[in-house]
This record gives sequence, structure tokens and C-alpha cells, in this order.
Amino acid sequence: MAKPINIVHVVHALNVGGLENGLVNILNQLDERFAHTILCLSRSGSMAERIANRDVKIIEMHLPTDKFRFPVLRLFRIFKKLAPDIVHTRGWTTVDAIYAARLAGVPYVVHGEHGREADDPNGRNCKRNILRKCFSPLVDRFVTVSEDLRVWLIQTVGIPESKVTTIHNGVDTRLFSPGERSASRSSLGIDDTVFNIGTVGRLDLVKDHKSLLQAFLPIAQSAHPACLVIVGDGPMRRAIESLSCELGISEKVRLLGERHDIPKILKACDVFTLTSVAEGVSNTILEAMASGLPIVATKVGGNPELVDDGVNGYLVSARDVVGLTAAYKSYLYDPELRYQHGENARARAEQKFSLERMACRYAQLYQGLGFRGKDQAA
Repeated sequence: MAKPINIVHVVHALNVGGLENGLVNILNQLDERFAHTILCLSRSGSMAERIANRDVKIIEMHLPTDKFRFPVLRLFRIFKKLAPDIVHTRGWTTVDAIYAARLAGVPYVVHGEHGREADDPNGRNCKRNILRKCFSPLVDRFVTVSEDLRVWLIQTVGIPESKVTTIHNGVDTRLFSPGERSASRSSLGIDDTVFNIGTVGRLDLVKDHKSLLQAFLPIAQSAHPACLVIVGDGPMRRAIESLSCELGISEKVRLLGERHDIPKILKACDVFTLTSVAEGVSNTILEAMASGLPIVATKVGGNPELVDDGVNGYLVSARDVVGLTAAYKSYLYDPELRYQHGENARARAEQKFSLERMACRYAQLYQGLGFRGKDQAA
């Protein structure tokens, strides 16, 4: 039997998030040609429970979060012990592992860019971009989750085009699918007559919930019963609660916190929205599309690669409160449009963003690094 390609995936942690969700989906889809270890610089997290492959090993380093940490030596020792064929780092916080992998003699290094940092949504931080350019000779392949990030790496950071590949995230179209909404709404205490807008994501400044609440205000004040369901947790929760009260819409805004029944919650929604000022490729938009929901999203990052404006949703500029409200009203007052855009969203998810398609691309990436002979080994 062929020896599997041994891959160490380096992440900061395995908490709930788009990067982590994408990794788990990859691990659950790739076959026995690959063996996996997840190296968490901090600690594991709740996403580990979703890993179906029991052979996946998880190592926690418990590194301090202050900026003076220097983990290269520890990482070097771990890589020497594990002797992986590939180290796949993900995100800015894992770049130390690139140097350690090369020092340890790891044959191939892949680095994933899954979105820009919250404190640098436009990717213009000179120090970070210079460092990215400096470590690029140590990386065999950069993987971006959107064309937007690919263009940024090439044009702004200066990474050679030949080194950059885009692999969009995939979505489980069986788990996330349209369904009978009455039961889901009943479990949330939402009546069938209510126009329900939903959003899922970390309650962080980059998600711009302020614009979301302001855009929802005219909907909440309309004669039609309406509700805004916000799923997720994070540092902006109190600010969101306070603004809801200030706007006088707190009774129509539901903050559900972190949930593990997202498919059911999406079935209870009429529209999905994401008002971020920066994004890579949003897993939550993909999940909503697979659930048959029309999308209202900001025209940032990889969102335009998911949402075909006027076909399966609407795109508006970041912080465009008036534009968001207009899009919500389009669906509020035209149920047929809402239904048609939802149908189109489901079809687009199935055709372009399946898990199988994503896993096939990653398998091709890993094997294309130089393991063709290994597949034929006894």
C-alpha cells in the first residue's frame, strides 16, 4: 500500500471561525492518501469536535499571546520529530512555522491566506507585507481562498504569480440545504409571518454590526413584523446590545451567541446578510447559499466571487447603510424575488462550491508538489 503524504497543518487555534471551518472540511474530505496532524500554536478548540477522521492528531503548544514569543526552536523540534512531507501554515500568526519547517528540513511548505487581519482590512501594512515578501522564497506554494487575495498577494505584496493558487472554500450541501422552516422558527420563537434577517459570524469590529443595526432600523419600524437574528460571540457583543437599545429595536434583535445548530437557524431565515468591511471568502455566506437563502453582503474581499449581484443576492459598498436597507426592502416586499434568488443561490453553491470540488483541488495541490512517485511506492 502506498505510504500516505504526511501533512502538518499549523493554525493558531481550533476555535469557531472561517479558517478553522475550512480546515476541518478539508480533513473530513481528503482520503487515505493523506495523513494529518494539526499543530495549534495556542490550544485546540470546539472545532476539533467536528473532525470526523479519528486518525487526525492534534498537538497544542500553549504559546503565550504576547508579541515577544519566539517559538521557532520549539517548532523546529516538533517538525524534526514528526518528519512531515508538507507543513501547511495558515494565516499571519503562523509565519514562524515557515522558518522552523525549513530549518527542520521539511521538503515542502504551503502557506494559506484566508483573509486580511482585522486591524489591516486593506492589506496595506508595510511591515507585514515586507515580511511576507521576505519569507516567500521559503514557501513552495501560496494558497488563497479568493481571487481578491490572490491579486493582492501578487500586486501588493509582490509574490511571484507562479507561486499563488486560489482554492475557494467548499460547503456541505447535504448538511446545509433548504428545508421546512416552521419547526426551525418555532424552536427560536419566531412566527411564520415575521420577515427574518440572519447573520452568522464573530462579533468583531471588522463585521460592522453597527451598519447592520442601522440598516435594519427602517425594517424594524415598518408595518411588517421583522426580526434580526445575530449568531456568534466576540468582543463587540455589549456594543451591539447597547446600540440595539439606543435605536429602540432591542425587542426585534436576537443575539443567540455561539451556536452549533447553524443549519437549523438558517432554515428559519428569509435573508442572510454579512456587512463586513473585510472578508476572505465567507463560509457563512456559502452555508446560507446552500440553504437556499438570498444574500445581502458588502462588496469586499471575496464576497463578489460568491454573490452574483441581482442573481442570488445583492452587493453593496461597505458601511452603506442606505444601500443595505434598500436591499432588505427588496426582499421584504417581493417574496417571489426572494424565492428566486434563494433558488439561484442554492444552485450556485452546488455547482461551484461543493466540498468535493474543494478537496479535489487540495489533493491536486499536495500531490503536485512532488509526490507522484510516492503514490506508486509499496
